Amino acid sequence: MSIRVLFFASLADIAGTRETSLDAAGFPDVKSVFEKFTRDFPSFEGYRSSVLFSLNSEFARPGTPVKDGDEIAFFPPVSGG
Repeated sequence: MSIRVLFFASLADIAGTRETSLDAAGFPDVKSVFEKFTRDFPSFEGYRSSVLFSLNSEFARPGTPVKDGDEIAFFPPVSGG
């Protein structure tokens, strides 16, 4: 039972990886997965109000339920010119 987790841009830099997996048990929703990584990487806290969540390649709200086999991605805000 696992969840695939993808990190993009500066979040990947902070985590030191672009991808990892978690045991699905204990993670009822997308927000709980993000909170786990905020505990592991305190710098994630600065992104809390602006990070975008994706569940199985679709944008998701923090309270969206997750289950075994899901893929979650975290996207920081992007700017450019």
